[in-house]
Amino acid sequence: MITILKILQLLLDVAFFIMLVHIIMSWLISFNVLHLRQPLVAQIWDGLNRLLEPIYGPIRRMLPNTGALDLAPLVLFIIIIILRDILIPDLARAAMM
Repeated sequence: MITILKILQLLLDVAFFIMLVHIIMSWLISFNVLHLRQPLVAQIWDGLNRLLEPIYGPIRRMLPNTGALDLAPLVLFIIIIILRDILIPDLARAAMM
């Protein structure tokens, strides 16, 4: 049981890192530091969007329309932090008893 929880925690850490890269990259693209005309930037951006859009989509449908402000990454960050830092350690402690 502990091994499964550790694997789940690792997957949540990887998802957190991927989201962080996606958010920072979106800022850099918005401020014209990176350009989508560059092939490597375009490929990384497309890959990150393909990974995260299926997760962001259902969250966006539940949230109210806020125009240009996208709150889906923030909500997903909160969900990941709750799972990773609160629920998994509690489940690990319960499994040890």
